[in-house]
Amino acid sequence: MNIAVVGGGTRCAQLLLLIPQHTFKVIHPKIVAVADINKEAAGFVMAKEKGIFTTQNYNDFFSMAGIDMIIELTGSMDIYNDILRKKKPSVRAISTTTAQLFWEFARVSTKQKKTSQELLEAKALYKTMINELIQEDVLVIGHDYRIIDVNNTVLNRLGLKKEDVVGRHCYEITHRQSFPCTGENHPCPLIKTMETIEPSQTTHIHLDKDDNEIYCSISTYPLIEDGDIVGVVEITRDITDEINIQKTMMQQEKLVSVGRLSAGVAHEINNPLTTILTTAMLLQEDIDPDDPMHQELGTIAKETLRCRKIVTSLLDFARQTRPNKKANDINAIITESVLLTKKQAAFKDIEVHKDLTQNLPRLHLDKGQIEQVLINLILNAIESTPAGGSITLHTAMSGRRRAVEIFVSDTGEGIPKELIDKVFDPFFTTKEEGTGLGLAITHGIIEQHGGTIEAESEEHAGTTFRIKMPLGMGEIRGT
Repeated sequence: MNIAVVGGGTRCAQLLLLIPQHTFKVIHPKIVAVADINKEAAGFVMAKEKGIFTTQNYNDFFSMAGIDMIIELTGSMDIYNDILRKKKPSVRAISTTTAQLFWEFARVSTKQKKTSQELLEAKALYKTMINELIQEDVLVIGHDYRIIDVNNTVLNRLGLKKEDVVGRHCYEITHRQSFPCTGENHPCPLIKTMETIEPSQTTHIHLDKDDNEIYCSISTYPLIEDGDIVGVVEITRDITDEINIQKTMMQQEKLVSVGRLSAGVAHEINNPLTTILTTAMLLQEDIDPDDPMHQELGTIAKETLRCRKIVTSLLDFARQTRPNKKANDINAIITESVLLTKKQAAFKDIEVHKDLTQNLPRLHLDKGQIEQVLINLILNAIESTPAGGSITLHTAMSGRRRAVEIFVSDTGEGIPKELIDKVFDPFFTTKEEGTGLGLAITHGIIEQHGGTIEAESEEHAGTTFRIKMPLGMGEIRGT
């Protein structure tokens, strides 16, 4: 099995040393290529000394013949996802490779006929594998669902100590529940592996230490001792970002399709609407105000105006232009947006508060478009908040300081749980006179700025829209 390694650091060097020292029974791994942008990296230098092909661009691997697996050791999800997109269908990715390597090393450690020195060496290799070479969560689980061992990645993510995890049931730790996973939505891969003695794979939703839901790709591999299966190795990879990217792409494709349709429909019906409106108003002028027909013509004009409003929204939705980005202070834009909506809030006896973090980095963005987003969110909040309520706009750096976050929260009626995923869909609205395009346009603007927008709500307890504007090449610090 020919392996190409992306990331020529210390982990690569350890792998280059470990593989030749052991006899493999399931696979016969051989590292044939190493890539790293740093020519001085330990594994890169060692590979070059051993006569192994080295490159500073891992894209060279995709055109090479004879590569069976690619191991990504940089820890970058962007690089890993790029490898998944570009690799040949016949080439395996890191999860399978590291799992099989781990299985081999782990099985060595369970043998009873080893000398004390050999067992110590096997144990050291085992710890190196699960804590340094494998970036994913690793659990060793017995047939009774109890956790036998756990790697540091799991402990760090959950904020737990090893003694808090070992001996407890896997479903207690990963799902915070008192019974094993069952059903179509959460099938138990451990059971399948124990029954078939074959690897198994599924997707679950787990909770992190802050009770946030994360999507996990779970692979289980059998641990064999003296011909019998004694447990499984469970390797879990966080695929939340990948799921969110897929959702975003689906939403974007939907918006593009609807936008094209909207533009065509809007242009076709705009002229007839203008004719109807003009005719109704002219006829109304020639009729006595006390004539019942005068009121009927007024209704026609009013409803035609409402149709024109919908058409205008359709055209705005279809004409979403590329943002003209310049350096701007997001707090200043928020302050201006609040001033522009102050009268509407006061009219409904609603207070608007600002909680703005100072000294945020200035961002490259289109001031007019972001102002449009904020005004739309504030006006929506005003409409959904009863008199005496409040709206709060808050800014902050993200936890990892990779983005500026903007929160628009209200104390309104909230959105039912079954509808929260539909709020950005075109034409979806809970308002009697709404067009259902405001939030779709808002979503499109944020997306064109490379950001994300999410809605969180609890019925009768208010709604919060969270905008995340990533930092990067557009970031400008200072003024």
